[in-house]
Amino acid sequence: MREAARRDRGTRFTALLHHVGVDRLRKAYWAIRPKAAPGVDGVTWVAYGQELEANLRDLHARLHAERYQAKPSRRVYIPKADGRQRPLGIATLEDKIVQRAVVEVLNAIYEVDFLGFSYGFRPGRNPHHALDALTTGIKRRRVNWVLDADIREFFTNLDHRWLAKFLEHRIADQRVLRLIQKWLNAGVIENGGWSQTEEGAPQGASASPLLANVYLHYVFDLWAQWWRSRYVHGDVIIVRFADDFIAGFEYEEDARRFLAELRERFARFGLELHPDKTRLIEFGRHAAWQRRKRGLGKPETFDFLGFTHICGKTRNGRFWLKRVTIAKRMRAKLAEVKDQLKRRRHQPIPEQGQWLASVVRGHRAYYAVPGNTDAVKAFRTQVTRHWYKALRRRSQRTRLTWPRMNRLATRWLPPARVIHPFPDVRFDATTRGRSPVR
Repeated sequence: MREAARRDRGTRFTALLHHVGVDRLRKAYWAIRPKAAPGVDGVTWVAYGQELEANLRDLHARLHAERYQAKPSRRVYIPKADGRQRPLGIATLEDKIVQRAVVEVLNAIYEVDFLGFSYGFRPGRNPHHALDALTTGIKRRRVNWVLDADIREFFTNLDHRWLAKFLEHRIADQRVLRLIQKWLNAGVIENGGWSQTEEGAPQGASASPLLANVYLHYVFDLWAQWWRSRYVHGDVIIVRFADDFIAGFEYEEDARRFLAELRERFARFGLELHPDKTRLIEFGRHAAWQRRKRGLGKPETFDFLGFTHICGKTRNGRFWLKRVTIAKRMRAKLAEVKDQLKRRRHQPIPEQGQWLASVVRGHRAYYAVPGNTDAVKAFRTQVTRHWYKALRRRSQRTRLTWPRMNRLATRWLPPARVIHPFPDVRFDATTRGRSPVR
């Protein structure tokens, strides 16, 4: 399939569902987290696995006889760093299995079509690959202006009719198209009541990231590539991760024209750039002295994938794109740690230490990039402080002192050190020197 898709970008695949066999369904089942929350039917991963082979054979038979019916998602909300609530749709276990299996088949086609600057939820790509491409692009290209864009409620406003048209460019198997329609139209259950979903895709569903990528591939990626080749006078870089993207421009006129025409493009497909979160800022190696020459302050910063990006300098005075943990993200995570420690304060210290070690290790694995060591150290220090206060409140006659607390922290909490290589080094190794904006 992948080779056929690569040979002819216009090929429409008429027979795809037969690739979803029992083996692929079994593989999808084992890829699901065993402790994942159940859907509206209450079936857990463990319960389904007690008669796994019989259940999978029955699911396979229903799927190919078109007797399979998608169930509504269970709507839950999780807090965001800015205090708002993000809606998530928790699908049933069988829906997760089928969606994962079908997405694996469709990925073989769409991975050939998707462009190089699209990084979100694609096999072999992760947020750090997008961050590496962005940093390398700003460092090596003539970038003086950055468009920090935010699509307002993208997953809520995704238009089902346009998505169906986009999918039909490559997929002619009506059984697969009907499956996708079943997932989109299954609706959500919230507070015991069912509501229809006439637009949007539930965040949290296994198929949603691929469908979002397909939608933005046609609405944004192909258009941006065409626009760049036709209208641009200087350098342009683009990096997109799911519905978040950053564009860098050499000339302000190019940036402003791109932004104006992008608003029109999005409006045609039911999307909108958030007016308060979309900004065009002066940013890059020349931004500091250009602004100083005009009597302005330091260049503004922008956030992308958990990091605040800053125009910095090396010890030699050369331009350096500094990246630090977004302050809101760190405060939110520390508040979560503090709350959890209150619940765990009476557990044995080794139990608490193992849990906190996993928290610090996970934070370090993502945020320990060159130039961000101070923020990673600060996170570890604050975790130690919260742990110290929680342990002292276990008893009014505590003998816990800071010297002993520091020994506990040394024993259990991993040290703060850089984990990731410099972005351009990893980018070159990953792409073998290909352009970050190809």
